[in-house]
Amino acid sequence: MDVTLLGGPGAQRGIGVVAPFDFALDRELWRWVPDDVSLHLTRTPYVPVEVSLDLARLVSERETLTDAVRTLIAVAPEAVAYACACGSFVGGIAGERAMRTAMSLAGAVPSVTTSGALLDALAELGARRVALVTPYTVSVTRALEEYVAEAGVTVTGCAFMGLTRRIWQVPYREVVDMARRAARAGTPEALFLSCTNLPTYDVIPQLEAELRIPVISANQVTMWAALRRLGTRAVGPYQALLDEEARVWPPVLPEQNPVLPEEQQEGWT
Repeated sequence: MDVTLLGGPGAQRGIGVVAPFDFALDRELWRWVPDDVSLHLTRTPYVPVEVSLDLARLVSERETLTDAVRTLIAVAPEAVAYACACGSFVGGIAGERAMRTAMSLAGAVPSVTTSGALLDALAELGARRVALVTPYTVSVTRALEEYVAEAGVTVTGCAFMGLTRRIWQVPYREVVDMARRAARAGTPEALFLSCTNLPTYDVIPQLEAELRIPVISANQVTMWAALRRLGTRAVGPYQALLDEEARVWPPVLPEQNPVLPEEQQEGWT
């Protein structure tokens, strides 16, 4: 068949993505993106620092952001996303806003960050009480707790892994175990899986069904917010953030003991 008769390729819309130099989950971002949208990724320069508050500050410096966004302008993205949780919460709410302003000025397009998208997602879900799961050390985790609290959201429980490298290699099993632990600590209205290098795509529906609350992750909220700037929606399996119908859980039925036939009941012969 003559492929020229198909008239393609189809028109593509673009989102520029600025990620830290050690970001390894490009494919996970793509899984939330519809077919008519392309992601154009660039990375911040390498620095010999492990995951820490120092690294978070280095990968979110104004000059670093400006240079990264400018590398994306040639492909004309309609929005730019900064895909790093700790880099966008380390400066608090004011710091996150300053990052978005710097990115928009550098690229003349709307911009989002992972941590700004987190707050937008919690507002969308009407959640004011959240449980947190992070792969970080205690100091980075505390910075996330402070960021969320600054926004007026109560942290009901938190579980962290204490990692400083190769976070993308954490297995789903460990993510699920940590989520269960964080959710048990209180009565959260949502659970957040932090870090764009933490694999989460396939565990979200399972955790929502088990915990019966919305479960959101760093990569999910980043793509959700960026795609909203384009006036379109993220795609994916049954997830509360992406589908309003998924925000209503069926009532829990009381556990019932089966009624046995008389001849099987204890004491009958």
